[in-house]
Amino acid sequence: MAGRPEAPGPYTLARHAADVVDLLDGVEGPVVLVGQSLGAQVAELAAAARPDRVVALALLTPIPLAGTTLPREAIAPFRALGGDADGQREVRRQLAVAFPGDELDRLCAAGKSTTPTAVAETADAWNDGDPAGTRTSPVTAPVLVVRGGGDPFITADVVAEGVVPRFAEVSVATVDGAGHWPHVEQPDAVATLIDGLVARATADTTADDTADGVAEQGWTTAFAQGSAPAFTDTFAPDVVLRASVLRRPVEGRDAVAAVMAAASGIYTSLVFTHEARNGRRTYLEWEATLHDGTPVSGVTRLEADDDGRTVDVAIHHRPLDGALSFSAELGRRLVDRIDPDTFHRP
Repeated sequence: MAGRPEAPGPYTLARHAADVVDLLDGVEGPVVLVGQSLGAQVAELAAAARPDRVVALALLTPIPLAGTTLPREAIAPFRALGGDADGQREVRRQLAVAFPGDELDRLCAAGKSTTPTAVAETADAWNDGDPAGTRTSPVTAPVLVVRGGGDPFITADVVAEGVVPRFAEVSVATVDGAGHWPHVEQPDAVATLIDGLVARATADTTADDTADGVAEQGWTTAFAQGSAPAFTDTFAPDVVLRASVLRRPVEGRDAVAAVMAAASGIYTSLVFTHEARNGRRTYLEWEATLHDGTPVSGVTRLEADDDGRTVDVAIHHRPLDGALSFSAELGRRLVDRIDPDTFHRP
């Protein structure tokens, strides 16, 4: 890891993640972490360890953090690849669609210097995974999952079942003409996806989602940032969320923040167009576009407590078709985090 094949073990996910955390601690400013395959497991662990530093996470052909749990006979060929350039070349050919020949030669030459022990223990690490992979991820920053359309290892089912449901705010992209190494096989396509993630994660969050006449406030700023902590900062501990896209209320600061962070990730655009106030209540009209291109609009009512924190939220969405589609997508993104019966189903 980190270009140091001579580094001593242990070659575990925790050790690799600690190396990344050391790098994070040595730089300044917000960070977007990108990890591929085993590196995706490592990147998630590092992001969880430094939530105040990592503003977005890109997981390319990610091995689920819980591991692949391949049986001994299936993992054995991977464990035996240390120093075997020909074996590494064949594995890359089998799992790739369009691996460039010169890059394949370079990686196989570099692979000769990786010791058999390092490769065997690292294979065990990604196969066994980390216990945290069986739980909802603590990462609340936006997550982009990228898979190769021709990857026979990290398939669409692996991503849908073992990766996506664990994150509150996640989007998935498939790169055609690529297998397990899309960043090498189709670098321009992957670079465009990551550029978009970086732009969203580092955008100025001060006013872009409010029209003239709408005051910037905690609610609008939280939507601009799109993270659960941003919403948490605006809520009272006993906040209640009611919405036309919910079959029942969501209660409590952490749960409501998780729902709102996931909701912000479904919108590709959102503008608060009008504002009115009456005592402790604020009314915001808004217009948005969903991830599938559906235009929606609505009204949000916010009620503050004595400390100015939001204690009650009511949101109306229209049209009905858009609201139902939004609810189903919200439920998918929050599976294992919020009771599925809270959402409408297709």
